[in-house]
Amino acid sequence: MNDFGAINEVYGTYFDDENAPARETVQVAVLPKRVNVEISLIAVA
Repeated sequence: MNDFGAINEVYGTYFDDENAPARETVQVAVLPKRVNVEISLIAVA
């Protein structure tokens, strides 16, 4: 959560308010393999 502002700023450079996809932010104590970001998605074909 300490990096949320920085991540949100970069995210805003890729999407505008009208076309931004849904997203989630979840705080966890430790992720596998000591990664800093976990990404989940929903794909529709």
